[in-house]
Order: sequence, then C-alpha cells, then structure tokens
Amino acid sequence: MADEKKLLERTIPGMNRGARFAEAEHAENVGGTLRRIVTYFAWEKAMVLFMLLVVVFGTLCGVYAPSLQSNAIDMIAGSKSGNLPACLGLMLGVYLVYSGCQLLQGLLSARISQRLVKRMREELFGKLVDVPVRYLDTHSHGDVMSRMTNDIENISTTVSQSLPSLFSGVLTILGTVAIMLYYCWQLALLSCATVLLTLLATKILSRKVRKFSRKRQQLLGQLNGTVEEMIYGYRTVVAYNRQDATAEEFCETSDALTKAGIRTDIFSGVMGPIMNCIGNIGFVIIAAFGGYFSVNGLISVGVISAFIVYAKQFSRPINEIAQIYGQLQTAIAGAERVFAVLDEDGEDMAGETLAEEDTSVYFENVNFAYEPGHPVIRDFTLTVPSGKKVALVGSTGSGKTTVVNLLMRFYDIDGGTIRIGAQNIGGVSRESLRKNVAIVLQDTVLFADSIGNNLKYANEAVTQEQLERALEMSRSKEMIAMLPQGCDTVLTAGGGNISQGQRQLLAIARAFVADPRILILDEATSNVDTRTEKAIQSAMQQIMKNRTSIVIAHRLSTIRDSDLIVVMDRGRIVEQGSHEALLARKGKYYDLYMTQYAGFAT
Repeated sequence: MADEKKLLERTIPGMNRGARFAEAEHAENVGGTLRRIVTYFAWEKAMVLFMLLVVVFGTLCGVYAPSLQSNAIDMIAGSKSGNLPACLGLMLGVYLVYSGCQLLQGLLSARISQRLVKRMREELFGKLVDVPVRYLDTHSHGDVMSRMTNDIENISTTVSQSLPSLFSGVLTILGTVAIMLYYCWQLALLSCATVLLTLLATKILSRKVRKFSRKRQQLLGQLNGTVEEMIYGYRTVVAYNRQDATAEEFCETSDALTKAGIRTDIFSGVMGPIMNCIGNIGFVIIAAFGGYFSVNGLISVGVISAFIVYAKQFSRPINEIAQIYGQLQTAIAGAERVFAVLDEDGEDMAGETLAEEDTSVYFENVNFAYEPGHPVIRDFTLTVPSGKKVALVGSTGSGKTTVVNLLMRFYDIDGGTIRIGAQNIGGVSRESLRKNVAIVLQDTVLFADSIGNNLKYANEAVTQEQLERALEMSRSKEMIAMLPQGCDTVLTAGGGNISQGQRQLLAIARAFVADPRILILDEATSNVDTRTEKAIQSAMQQIMKNRTSIVIAHRLSTIRDSDLIVVMDRGRIVEQGSHEALLARKGKYYDLYMTQYAGFAT
C-alpha cells in the first residue's frame, strides 16, 4: 500500500504535503445558503411558530411599556389626569411579562438550535460515510473534521443566540417606529435620521467582516489538519527530529489564523461602539428638538421621556444586529462549507447482486488515472482463475494496490472492463461486491472497541465457534490470551495500545471471520516477524483453498507457491508465470528476486 500512497502524492492534488492546506470553500452564495438553512427549520414548525408568537408578544410588551411610563410621568406632572397607582401597577406587570417572554424565547431558541444542528450533524456524518474514497483521499482530514465540529458549532451558536435577537430586533424596530410616529411624527423622523448613518456603517464594516470570517474558517480547518497529521505521525516527526520544523509550520498557520481572527473581531467589535455613538447623536437630537416642541406645546414632558426610551429601544436592536452580523457571516460561511460536503455525490450503491457460480476475475484492457493525463494503469489485462492464488509484484509505484482499488470499486476505471465471472463489476452493486471480497491492508485499521467487536466487524452474524476457529487459523489465539481481558480487551483508537504486529494479526483474523469468496492480501504480513509470518502463511493456505486470492507482496518468499505471479512496472504487466519459470527467464522478476536474496545492489 505504501508504494501507491507515494504515487498518489505525485498524482492527486491534496495528497501531498500541501493537502492539509487545501483551499476551503467560500460563502459566496449567501442568499442560497440562508434559504437552505431555513429548510431545516421546517422540521420544527410548531416550536418555531410558538417561539415567534412569544417574540411578537414580548415585543408588544416592550413597545407598550414606555407609553405607560409616559402617562405616569404626565400624571405626576399634572398635565394628565388618571389613576397613577393602577398605571404603575400595569407598567410593572407589562415589564414582568416582557422579561418572562425574553426568558422563554431563550429556552425555545436553544432547543430549536440543538435539534437543527443534530439533524445537520447526522446528515453530514451520513454523507461522510457515503462519499467515494476519492473524496477523502483528496481532502484534508482535519478540514473535514473542522466542518463537522467548528462549522456546525458556529451554526448552533448563531441559531440559539443571534437569530432570536434578529427576529425580535426587527419587530421592535417596526413597533417602535410606528408608535413614535403616532406620538410626534416630526420628532420621529428626526430620530430616524440616524438610521442612514447606521446602515452606511454596517455596509462598510460587514464587507470586511465577511471577508475575514471566511479566511478564519479556512485557516481553522487547515490548523486542525496540521494537528491531526502531527498526532497521527508523531513517531515519524520525532524520529527525524522534525519537531522544530513542524512547530514552525504550525505557528505559521496559527499566526495567519490569529491575524484573520483579530481582524474579524476588530471589524465585528467596532460596530458596537460606532452604533452607540450614532445612538448618542440620536439622544441629542431628541433632547434638543423635544425640548423645543414641548415649549411650544406640541408634546408633553412624558412624551419626551417616552421618546428617549423609544430611541434607546430603537437603537438597541440596530446595535445588536450590527454586532451579530459578524457571527452571522461566520455561520453562513460555515454552513456553506457543510453544504459543500452534503452536495458531494455519494457512492452509487445501485446494481445487481454478484452471482455465486464463478469467482474468476478478469481484467480486460483496463486503463485508469487518478488525475487526467497521468495514467497509473495502462492496458492492463489479467485473468485470475476461480480458486487460484495470483500474486502481484513490482517496484514501488508500479500500480499493484491500484489494481486492488479498482477491483473493490474504491475507484471506477477509465476504460476497459473488470469482470467477476460473466458479470461486469460496473453493474454490480458495491454492497454486493464488497460483501464477497475481504481485504487485508498493510495499514491496519482497528476501532476503539473490544477485540471481539473488531473481529465481528467483518461479519456480525459470526458464531463463537467460528470466531475461535478464525483466531486459531490466524495464529492470534495465543496473542489474545496474553492480553488482560482476552477478546474483551478494549482497544484505544487505531489499536494504539497493542503492537503493529498484533494489529496486523487481528486484521488477518478479521478477514478469516468474513469468510469471503475472494480474498485480497496487500502486504498483509509486512509487520509481523518471520516466524509468525511462516505460521500465518500456512494458515493462509487453508483459507485460500478453493478461494480466489490476489496477493500483493514485496517479500517474494511469501508468494513462491502462487499459481501465477504477475510482475508489474509502470502500470503494465511485463511478466507473468510461476516462480521457477520467471526465475529461468531472468527478467524483471529475476532482478527483484536476486536483489532480495543474492545481495545485488538496488
């Protein structure tokens, strides 16, 4: 597998060192993204409607309360008659109801946001387990993880905190303007003049906020990719004394993220003070012109008092909207990054069921390139007879693992045909195909679960007797018996609490549990010692009986008994035959063999 990874690094953008710094998608279609976010609220219609009713009722209370205050002041001043205690009691009641609505609004918005992001998170994870292998091969894993965590968390925060403020703010502005016009349209128009300044400042600053919030989200994904890569390859980093270089690389991205974050926060944070300044200008206007109107008998002192409250009530939601605009932009950028993954084409799982009669594998004039113009497999034709063992050998980058990837339909071929029996695998469903093929890779993958559950991953219906037999055949039984809880031993992520050789034994045992019709071994014994390898080889002979097998190996001693040995070079078959026949031919295979066992220079 390692040889193909190196080849991928040369042929697939995103697989090289710059992959973790792949450019992130930008939130360019704001309107379309917002409309798509709204569709998620449709699942919570009843709760959204209830929250809107609470917001409307609370806004009405907030708008009505200053009018009661105006009446109370006029009663105290003697310019209006009425029941002052009743007016004060009603005002207190209205403010209490207003506070209760604010509290209920917060609770409802939090519940809605969590349900919304739960659905979005589940859809995103469902898409990630459904995307083709090519997508994850060409995208930074850290960036993909950032979309699942940071971007969705930003959406959650925005829905729970910003959107309710936005709804109530808009209603408050409309209600406040209406009642201000009712009391004194001249003073209302003068008060609203500051809105033009607010809109101008918001337009200028929001453009900057949007730009740097996109950049911040992109860099955050890159930073996560760097950390994930360093943790995964920590031993390699230390072994080559690359700690300082890795830290420097991290700091460069971190510095760029810090700068983008500072700029985003500056332009977001400066909105508040600017809005407050504009609001204070509004208070001066109300004080000056309100006093003038009051002296001339146009309005009362109570109305001036109400106007001051209304002006504050009018400017407050504008300030809030301006302050949350940066958060909204960040959430929109994050949402579009999430939607970009959701819009990826999933693997096509449709197709017919693989027949059970014949498991012969035919490669006919197969051509394939990870990237157009850089072919990896060229005019590849090979027959793997049913029940036979065929070995693929060749130098690094010759295309051995790519052949396996094509057979498993991790990638679809560009030309030619691959058949199992009489069926073209292009018409066979991936589920049916992979159910009949088991693969053991050089890079073993184990999950944070018990050993028993890791083995059952290949076949959940396996019996205990079958499980014991698989452990016996793979020579894993003795190794597992030495562990503290045997098969109940819980592995850490990736099986980090056991050795690489032990992990590979378990991967081989898992293939035995699958009991496949076609078996693929890709350097399956590269991480076990020679003695264990010989024991496994004898066990493999049993599982390979009457089973179509494809073996990729660099240790040529492990494939000497193969029915057919195929030598590949640069994506083509250059030789094929038995071990003895190929040695007698003294071609490419002879050179490889003698390099390993006769001490020839490489």
